Amino acid sequence: MTTLTQSTLHSSALALLLAIGSHTVSAQTEPTQDQAASESNSAAVPLDNTAPAKAVIAPTAPLDSPSVPASNAANTDPSTSSELIPTAIEPVNSATQTEVASDPVLAEQASAIEAKQILEPSGPVLMPLHLLGTTVQPNQATLLQWEFEATFVDASAQVPVLVVNGANPGPTLCLTAAVHGDELNGIEMVRRVIHSVDPEKLSGALIGVPIVNLQGFQRANRYLPDRRDLNRYFPGHVKGSYASRIAYSFFTQVVQHCDFLVDIHTGSLSRTNLPQIRANLLIPEVAALAEKMGSIVVLQSKGGSGTLRRATTDLGIPAVTLEAGAPNNLQKEAVESGVKSIMSAIDSLGMTTPKPFWKRSEEPVFYQSTWIRARKGGILFSKVELGDSVRKGNVLGLLSDPITNKTTKIIAPFDGRVIGMALNQVMYQGFAAYHIGLKSSIVEAAQPPELVPEDISLETSNETSAPSELASPANDAEQLIDETVPNNSDNPVLEPESKPNPIEDMALPTADPDE
Repeated sequence: MTTLTQSTLHSSALALLLAIGSHTVSAQTEPTQDQAASESNSAAVPLDNTAPAKAVIAPTAPLDSPSVPASNAANTDPSTSSELIPTAIEPVNSATQTEVASDPVLAEQASAIEAKQILEPSGPVLMPLHLLGTTVQPNQATLLQWEFEATFVDASAQVPVLVVNGANPGPTLCLTAAVHGDELNGIEMVRRVIHSVDPEKLSGALIGVPIVNLQGFQRANRYLPDRRDLNRYFPGHVKGSYASRIAYSFFTQVVQHCDFLVDIHTGSLSRTNLPQIRANLLIPEVAALAEKMGSIVVLQSKGGSGTLRRATTDLGIPAVTLEAGAPNNLQKEAVESGVKSIMSAIDSLGMTTPKPFWKRSEEPVFYQSTWIRARKGGILFSKVELGDSVRKGNVLGLLSDPITNKTTKIIAPFDGRVIGMALNQVMYQGFAAYHIGLKSSIVEAAQPPELVPEDISLETSNETSAPSELASPANDAEQLIDETVPNNSDNPVLEPESKPNPIEDMALPTADPDE
């Protein structure tokens, strides 16, 4: 029998203790197979913001060996601390989690809250703009095409549509120009505005259509090839006339995607307009948009039947008309004034950072206006300029007969301001000569103007004259334009199209033959 010495026992005991200690440390530092698999699966889940998120509820079963953060490992060593220092980590099997796990109702509510937190965005949602079959992503500027099968020469007429979709959410503003093909100022306004906007700094979207009536523009003509005025046929009809079908296509594919619209025009047929906004101020949303256009003359006008502005407003989209300058001309001052007005609206709508575009001044609002017509024919020589204030009895212009050498004065029948006028030209009886804004409040607009007495003498020693004629309300002036009113008599099953109404706006407002 072997006898164990005391030294041998001590050596054996020491070796046993060292072996036990080594096994304990290994067990605490190496994760279990289940824990390793769990950690591996968690690390393999990618964060993909584009994929729909799903709520995942973690298991509530307690772990066998809760781990201790490395930063607190020293605090658990009995040799360095006599007590455990609590950490901020809540135990997995806490009383709160146990209560939730044991109550199905609470567990369902907790799951719903967690899923909502995962699925809900933390800020405003940036939405792409879907237009003309194309998706324009946020912070993107692009060129689209509006196509209308229009001619037998080309398969389709492609009209450029400029789109800037901002990096931030906001409204969609639509700018249209050259609905009449000879109006050039608006084309340049749209170009300057669209290409000056940085999509990264834009909230919302801008849609610019610089040349709506492409066929008229190609012929330097106000009208469509069939001599119809496109701006008398909105919103159009899918089975209507040629003009009506074009209007319907543009209205449904472009205009209906907008939150606001500014339709840009000039004077027509050798007439020019002071930069001005035309709007139905009786509609609060439209009045608010007109106010955002800055320091510019505003004319109360419901808009003629069939105009793009009227059809858009009737749809519930606030719309105004911006008039500036004359046709077949590119006029620097008119363009600059229009650009400032549009940029003022963009700023005021919260789409860009506001900038001071205008000096601090207020332009008048005219709640009624009238076209003064020529009662005799002749060559017109104007005595006033756009923007001039006139008094009742002032001479606006002279009509000279080149054969008889007789001259007729055109007299202002009331106080007002020249907001539109004919250029010097040959005029015939009934031609619209001067557009006078005369009422500054809606209350005054209900009162008839005090006219110049009919017996006032306008003759000079070598002149014969006749008193100027107060224009009938503005839509009457549309009859001066060679218009073709839509006629569906040959196809009675079609719905009636929009037609100009010469007496529609007699009470308030008065529209304009140029729009």
